[in-house]
Amino acid sequence: MAAEPTMDAALVRLRELLADNDVALLDLVNRRLELVGQIKERKAELDVAFVDPDREAWLLDHLRRANSGRLSDEGLRELLTTLLDLTKRELARS
Repeated sequence: MAAEPTMDAALVRLRELLADNDVALLDLVNRRLELVGQIKERKAELDVAFVDPDREAWLLDHLRRANSGRLSDEGLRELLTTLLDLTKRELARS
């Protein structure tokens, strides 16, 4: 009979590493919100539109070139779109 998967030491360690990674990701998203909030404030002072489609397109291209992992271009586009939408919603709440 196979061992209970949740008791497997390697699986437990991988799950711990994943949880640590997710906490780091959360910290990065919160830091991103702080930085974008500062950008939004500065743009308001300069009377510049907050949303910049050209900058968003540049960012996607920049990230595509920087991506050397398993994330596909389509996955990257979905991730960035979700992140940008979330950022805009969160900043609108504050």
